[in-house]
Amino acid sequence: MEATDAVLIIDKKVGLSSAQVVAKVKAITKVGKAGHAGTLDPFASGVLVCCLNRATRLAQYLLSDEKQYRAVLRLGITTDTLDNTGRVVDKKPVPQITADQMASVLQQYTGQLMQTPPLFSALKHQGKPLYYWARKGTPVQKKGRQVTIKALEATGVELPDVTLDITCSAGTYIRQLGFDIGRTLGCGGHLTRLARLRSGMFALKQALTLEQLESAVKAQTLGSYLVQPADALYHMAEHMADELLTRKVLHGRLLTFKDGFDVKHRGPFKIVSSDRKLLAIVEADKTTDRLKYRAVFI
Repeated sequence: MEATDAVLIIDKKVGLSSAQVVAKVKAITKVGKAGHAGTLDPFASGVLVCCLNRATRLAQYLLSDEKQYRAVLRLGITTDTLDNTGRVVDKKPVPQITADQMASVLQQYTGQLMQTPPLFSALKHQGKPLYYWARKGTPVQKKGRQVTIKALEATGVELPDVTLDITCSAGTYIRQLGFDIGRTLGCGGHLTRLARLRSGMFALKQALTLEQLESAVKAQTLGSYLVQPADALYHMAEHMADELLTRKVLHGRLLTFKDGFDVKHRGPFKIVSSDRKLLAIVEADKTTDRLKYRAVFI
């Protein structure tokens, strides 16, 4: 594997789309391929997990990671995009809200719940994101889906603004959560700020801004910020390969559980070398004792 077949954590600034950030990362690092594992809206900031070169194959396994956010919800004003980039569609007076009342409302949105995706989102319909249809005046409402809000706390209340700290499952729309909370409070609301503090094991404190990334490339210290593929798949079961198994993977030969794999590995798992290089991601065939290659990295 090349040195840049790795994961890089970027601190995305407000105003750029996730695609624009990835394009800038690709240009700065001069890698052949780059992608991200979880979109951030242009108005949002924080952790954007970028995958470089062959590590782009890891994105599908990182998308499901738990997320942590800090959001500022402005009560009394509702916009069509549910954030501060949209058109105001409703205004209502903000009632006096006690700490107990706020805690009671937030409790309603803690745990498993069905959430309807916003009309302005990157979710696809007929190959195009929902925001495309909404901007054309033909909005598409997708069916609700189950998400999990593991923790939800108001860490600051200066009406009309409420600061929320949220830990949630992948696929949770924080804009929609803010809208729902405002609706339950009876005055509506929209997000004025949103920051992703963590995605899986990747936290904001280890993220580089684009300016810091440029400096690291110029100083030839980029390697110290790269997360190696085997480590990026921290939540995936692993099997350490001996020399014989390494050769088998190298040549794409048939693998079975007779090669010494743990029979408990029934979901995707990674095969790593003794020096922790990622060799492959494999998964058991449900009807045989064979293993299917999902991705090979050597």
